[in-house]
Amino acid sequence: MSTLQQSFGNIDIYLFDQLLKGTYDNCRKVLDAGCGGGRNLVYLLQNGFEVYGIDPDAEAVKAVKALSQKLSPGNSPDNFKIALVEDLPFEDVYFDLVICNTVLHFADSQDHFDQMMRSIWRVLKPGGYFFARLASDIGIETLVLPLGNGRHHLPDGSDRFLVNLQFLLDRTQALGAQLHEPIKTTNVQNKRAMTTWCLRKGL
Repeated sequence: MSTLQQSFGNIDIYLFDQLLKGTYDNCRKVLDAGCGGGRNLVYLLQNGFEVYGIDPDAEAVKAVKALSQKLSPGNSPDNFKIALVEDLPFEDVYFDLVICNTVLHFADSQDHFDQMMRSIWRVLKPGGYFFARLASDIGIETLVLPLGNGRHHLPDGSDRFLVNLQFLLDRTQALGAQLHEPIKTTNVQNKRAMTTWCLRKGL
């Protein structure tokens, strides 16, 4: 295993970009909302961050607890819980950073999406950061098939809740947030589009 992989694991490349830029250097309490087995937490666990995670999958939570114990024995296993993003089991204004990577596009409607965002915003401290990667229709608008309630069938065969640029800008404004990075979208050979949405909560 390379030194780079040991340091960062199989991290999302756009989250890696934010770490390289030092955006989250002063964030101590970090929540991965939809953490899976912890692919995005390797660097954080090894570098003194207080790391938390939730996932609805019990096996994923078991795996991330084991990863945390291995990489950061002082990080409490109780920080990782079986839970849903729309019902986060944490206090208000608790986290400096919330990561929500490839999760929001599993919303079953616009109301569900907004419930998840309200829950995330509740636990985020003023001045805190939010990082999300989610499916969108940006650049593939004519290639997706609407299914209702904001969900679409994509050329890659999957069904997702898709956002667009105006939707994200409207949500940013409604949350009283600011974009600390321009919204960026990767078009994967016209099969799907993945968008990075990086916010900072107002003080």
